[in-house]
Amino acid sequence: MSLTDLLRPGRIGVAGRLPARLEDLHGPERGVIVLPRHLAWPGMREFDVADDRLRRSMYGIVLTQGRRNDLARFVNPRLLTQDWPLLRSSLDPKLRRWCERRLPLRGLASPPTAPDPTAPPPDAGGANPGAGWPE
Repeated sequence: MSLTDLLRPGRIGVAGRLPARLEDLHGPERGVIVLPRHLAWPGMREFDVADDRLRRSMYGIVLTQGRRNDLARFVNPRLLTQDWPLLRSSLDPKLRRWCERRLPLRGLASPPTAPDPTAPPPDAGGANPGAGWPE
């Protein structure tokens, strides 16, 4: 590759930063990750992988700012797949489309919805719903 090719703007875009396949990701499933300075500000570099919210935040940083080797080092494939329904909405649409094309993340279920607080409670074992109430 020539020096001109290396210096060409946009050479390493989204596609160049993403791994070729999900199996190329080797991030940990537990523990604390300290991101390098090129990814995170001092004081905001440590992320506990067991904390879902912190992990999704870290994955967002690594996906948007990281290099290919950062993604391979810090992102766990199983946890990314688990977090994708929530994580995808916070990403730039172009990055989201590339991730879903390159990695088998397209079509993953949406996050579960909270139960409707105004809905009546489920039937308690076939009891008569009107029993005990005056008519």
